[in-house]
Amino acid sequence: MGTALEFYDFLIYGLAAALVFGTVFFPSEDPLVGILLGFASFGTGFLARPLGGIVIGHFGDRIGRRKMLVLTLLVMGACTFAIGCLPTFETLGPMAAVLLVVLRLVQGFAAGGEWGGAALYGIEAAPRGRRGLWGSFTSMGIGLGSLLGVAVFSAVSAAFGGELAEFGWRIPFWIGGVVVIVGLVARYMVMEPDTGARSHSAPRLPLLEAIRVRPRALLLSMGVSYGYNTLAYVGFTFLLSYVTQFGFEQTQSLLAQLLYCFVLFIVAPLAALASDRLGRRPVMIVGALAGAGTLFLFFAVVQEKNAAALLLGFAIVGLATALTQGPIPAFLAEQFPARIRYTGVSTAYQIGAAIGGGTAAFVSTALLIAFDGNPFAVAVFGGAAMLIVALCSRGLRETSRETLAEIDAK
Repeated sequence: MGTALEFYDFLIYGLAAALVFGTVFFPSEDPLVGILLGFASFGTGFLARPLGGIVIGHFGDRIGRRKMLVLTLLVMGACTFAIGCLPTFETLGPMAAVLLVVLRLVQGFAAGGEWGGAALYGIEAAPRGRRGLWGSFTSMGIGLGSLLGVAVFSAVSAAFGGELAEFGWRIPFWIGGVVVIVGLVARYMVMEPDTGARSHSAPRLPLLEAIRVRPRALLLSMGVSYGYNTLAYVGFTFLLSYVTQFGFEQTQSLLAQLLYCFVLFIVAPLAALASDRLGRRPVMIVGALAGAGTLFLFFAVVQEKNAAALLLGFAIVGLATALTQGPIPAFLAEQFPARIRYTGVSTAYQIGAAIGGGTAAFVSTALLIAFDGNPFAVAVFGGAAMLIVALCSRGLRETSRETLAEIDAK
């Protein structure tokens, strides 16, 4: 639930960038250029995620998971509420965009420390043979947070007749800032301080230790994260702006995005459970190969320009994304021993996320502009990223049959 609330806060920015920020903070005569700048501001949050992963991961390894997870949620909630209060370009001029980017950078720092800590808390507390499933609760949290974000935006869009630019866009941010209190109470009152965390054995500088003892795992994990996050953020942000520019109504497009998030939420734990039974690598490789072709299928389907085609297209992308999203937390976390696990998995994942997720929507929009609206280049871009996931997954150790004690001893 904490991850759901935190990623609700982080991801609604992407929806706002796709739908209104191009008008509200980056006005331009060409709507696509405004969207491009909005996605650029969305990507700045990813620039801070590796730093957040390194710093928060460092203290998570040394003093335990819970304190860091409370901190990330508190910072994210405060920034989200503040974004909802920002004056627009019309009121403050370019300084409005500057303040938006600064708050987005702080959001990114908090998100960088969230994912690894939340995943590890589940993985390290999991019963034998269920680390994939328990690790996927973080993936489910991201899916649920996305689901909540799209649901709120859909409701607000419907209430304002599809006109969010004036005032309606603020409401989801205010809601995110307030409901994060629920997650704070849950984390502080329910989570045990150091379940699974072996902070007493952490080295003085966990990052240097990770580079020394697990350089291959760090690089390959970055590759997995890069490819997965590229497809995930093409699906979550770029496709929404694409279909609205393509002629679908804003509320209709948000409802299709809602189906995408629902499919992620349902399928990710099933894929993770399959990785517990069949192994992490086979599930990851199959999911990556499926993901490599999914954007070609999406763009072919939505050419029909009807509601059923739109829903089917988003469901296909959600399914392909979930096949790798589910096993990733356990697969990457198991590549590192406990004493450097928070730092190792957070650093690798967040650097990959910054390179992939942080640029996905921007690059996709730029490709669409460069190829005069033809989405084929975007499909090639997403497919190549998922092939990188398959190759890097093949190079990582298969760990599903090992105990954490065996992993820690290597």
